[in-house]
Amino acid sequence: MSIPLFWRLFIPNAAVLLAACVVLFIEPANGRVVALAGGLAIMLTVNLVLMRRAFAPLARLLSLIPAIDPLEPGRRLPALRPESELTQLAHVFNEMLDRLETERRESGRRALAAQEQERRRVSAELHDEIGQQLTALVLQLDRLSRRAPEALGREIAETTAAAKATLEEVRELAHRLRPEVLDQLGLVPALRNLCDRFTAGTGLVVHRTLPETLPRLSEDDELVIYRVAQESLTNVVRHAAAGSAHLALETEPGAVSLRVADDGAGPSNGAALRGTGGVRGMRERALSVGGRLDVRRAEGGGTEVRLRIPIGGDGG
Repeated sequence: MSIPLFWRLFIPNAAVLLAACVVLFIEPANGRVVALAGGLAIMLTVNLVLMRRAFAPLARLLSLIPAIDPLEPGRRLPALRPESELTQLAHVFNEMLDRLETERRESGRRALAAQEQERRRVSAELHDEIGQQLTALVLQLDRLSRRAPEALGREIAETTAAAKATLEEVRELAHRLRPEVLDQLGLVPALRNLCDRFTAGTGLVVHRTLPETLPRLSEDDELVIYRVAQESLTNVVRHAAAGSAHLALETEPGAVSLRVADDGAGPSNGAALRGTGGVRGMRERALSVGGRLDVRRAEGGGTEVRLRIPIGGDGG
């Protein structure tokens, strides 16, 4: 049973004061200022030692709380000794963190599910409505160019080329919003297709290391891995000034890990820090499936993004 902090401070102080009174009763000071000053010094010293010992756990607790980061779940306050109200406070604080992290993970999963549903809807509208209308426009322009005079035909041909380019951009946008290959063929083919499209569309050489088979992953897990790979490569193109990148998907004991590294400028002014909003979004996605995302300097320079997702929900 722990003694309340109030009594642990009051009782020693009362004992010291009582002892001082007893001494004065037995041996009155009679003007001996040195004796009184010595007694006062002893009282202050005892009080200082007792107070420091009593409040040391509180100072330790206050120094540890700012280190708790919502984007790095799992960190908890250690048990404080001796048993006191502060020990109970640390225990209650850890329980509160458990509840907050669970709610954050669930709310993040719901928000991302709603986001992906909206992406799917917009992608379908782009592909089925705007895409079809642009396709019809291209066909109509082709017919007009064949019947038009030569001078007008050249202008129509230029317009047709612009319409075809717009159609391709719409298709690419629809694909980025919701990758059909992920739904139809699975994660590894989708990542292979993603690397090929980045190389073809941006000139970034993306080397890849992908396994033939993967452990069974949930749809949410696969989607988070794909989105983190997509965002990481996008950051490389936008911020890293890199010539090449390497994407690797690997299995570990109890987990699947994704690593995207580039040979660009590095975290000081590359993708990691200049793409802060994107990195935070990737961390939010990782948390929604119980995973962990780290951004660091890659070996030999550049930036490395590493995502680790546990298999079977066994923590990050």
